[in-house]
Amino acid sequence: MSETLRMLIAKPGLDGHDRGAKVVARALRDAGIEVIYTGLRQTPEMIVEAALQEDVDGVGLSILSGAHMTLVPRVLEGLREVGLGHVKLFVGGIIPQEDEEVLKEMGVAGVFGPGASTKDVSAFVRQQLIKAKGGAGR
Repeated sequence: MSETLRMLIAKPGLDGHDRGAKVVARALRDAGIEVIYTGLRQTPEMIVEAALQEDVDGVGLSILSGAHMTLVPRVLEGLREVGLGHVKLFVGGIIPQEDEEVLKEMGVAGVFGPGASTKDVSAFVRQQLIKAKGGAGR
């Protein structure tokens, strides 16, 4: 029997809009991924602690505030510090194209901007999580 894929969805920073995060969470659930949603205004430290406590395979950050170049490195560093460097990190929101490649070089597995298809997002995330688990997952 294969393991369930687990994904944490978080809204770091002061941004108070979470509709997109909830839409993506629903699409991931529909794709058979167990989703834990942390809610609004999470610090990078809170996100890392939730990822550790929930034993997730991936973390998705929804960032509309423009603070992605500050928040993402802090989450990546925190994950590595607690032994979760293997956890895949995905970022969605208002991300300028020139920052996309920089985020990927930092270790972000996928970046999704406005208008990204939820079907494409959930398929990509699922594929990445399965690959990270060595082909496991349902």
